[in-house]
Amino acid sequence: MSHRNVLTAAGLTEAELTGGTLSVHSPIDGTEVAKVRETRPEEMPAIIAKAQDAFRAWREVPAPRRGELVRLLGEELRNAKEELGAVVTLEAGKIVSEGLGEVQEMIDICDFAVGQSRQLYGLTIASERPGHRMMETWHPLGPCGVITAFNFPVAVWSWNTALALICGDPVIWKPSEKTPLTAMATMKIMERALERFGDDAPDGLLQLVIGGAEIGEALVASKDVPILSATGSTRMGSVVGPKVMERWGRPILELGGNNAMIVAPSADIDMAVRAIVFSAVGTAGQRCTSLRRVIAHESIREDLVAKLAKAYQTLPVGDPRKEGTLVGPLIDGKAREQMRAALKTAKEEGAHVHGGEAVTDNVPDGGAYVAPAIAEMPAQSDIVRTETFAPIIYVMGYDTLEQAIAMQNDVPQGLSSCIFTLNMREAESFLSAVGSDCGIANVNIGPSGAEIGGAFGGEKETGGGRESGSDAWKGYMRRQTNTVNYSAELPLAQGVKFDI
Repeated sequence: MSHRNVLTAAGLTEAELTGGTLSVHSPIDGTEVAKVRETRPEEMPAIIAKAQDAFRAWREVPAPRRGELVRLLGEELRNAKEELGAVVTLEAGKIVSEGLGEVQEMIDICDFAVGQSRQLYGLTIASERPGHRMMETWHPLGPCGVITAFNFPVAVWSWNTALALICGDPVIWKPSEKTPLTAMATMKIMERALERFGDDAPDGLLQLVIGGAEIGEALVASKDVPILSATGSTRMGSVVGPKVMERWGRPILELGGNNAMIVAPSADIDMAVRAIVFSAVGTAGQRCTSLRRVIAHESIREDLVAKLAKAYQTLPVGDPRKEGTLVGPLIDGKAREQMRAALKTAKEEGAHVHGGEAVTDNVPDGGAYVAPAIAEMPAQSDIVRTETFAPIIYVMGYDTLEQAIAMQNDVPQGLSSCIFTLNMREAESFLSAVGSDCGIANVNIGPSGAEIGGAFGGEKETGGGRESGSDAWKGYMRRQTNTVNYSAELPLAQGVKFDI
């Protein structure tokens, strides 16, 4: 199917795909697939005001009724899964199963949020004063700005939107300039859900803005956007976070990762190899949870590298639309140059590198295709501590578990981590207070491919935000503590006396 046919099947019209100022290129072959209209900075105040108007109406709709809109969105996503998945492949370069998997993740969070809409629980709290009751309630907070990255062009929007909607908050979405078409196709699906939902959904409940830094800055700077979810680089987060906090807003930051796997002597090596390969090369190493570092016990390190090198030699790199392809293209030529530069630096720091070369045979012309790389490192050097958004894993050795955990934690980022071991003491130590310092810590499973049921996010330069499952919904609401006096007296707390 041609690029244009993929976009047409997703409901995008010729008028929407032409005549604009933002040029959109497919990483598959580098061709321009659309020129879309960008939101003008001077339009942003009206867009934000529209979201505020929607908030005043939407917060009064009962949460289970708000959940019905999310249920309908899930249904529409199921009906359009193949079409939207194909746009993800076209615009982000993911292999077909990963494009479909991203849409399934959207469906899953909708299912989760529908149930959550009836469980926005507060607590009943024992009061020290006779005839008093304490409780907490949760209330909608206001419009939520969502800034997403190219690597998960639609799933991260759905994590935020499904929860924001049930919590009573409108959403303004600014996608990556590299992937606006997936956002436009998603809004077509959302429009069908809104039409089925009826008049309870106010105008301006869900809005899409397309453009560069100026558009994002308008969301970041506005006091009328109390919640700002931003996914991207640590550099971006270091700018966005303080600006949102400066105006007393609530940032939800999902930033860089430098994820490690510890492979212990007792590990099932074959299982570890399979986990390493998927975690390191899935999405061409462009997930925030992609495996970047392998910390292997010295007794098995050599054997593990040999098995990995053998597995890497057989990895099918090529057109992500073709059956059997496991590694698609990097997002663009700049990403390929960054990979080359990182491997050059690694060699200067003592690395022995397997793979990493450009792939030009049996791939579409114009795409940035590379062979995944394994870099055997003498130590955890500066380049290892730096996240490179490409399929590179750095392999290092260790002697004691304490040393391995220290190495795992000795990076600025703190997103995801894992250990492969059959030793219960090692596994539990890794998950304990003296173990991994990451927001995600796994045993006998790689660091990527998280399910939506758990809260997603990390610590340190990863930003501290949490999205998706567990109690991440609380980030989209304001907590209110209530005390009700149903007695005829007015006792004060802490035994204070103030008689008049």
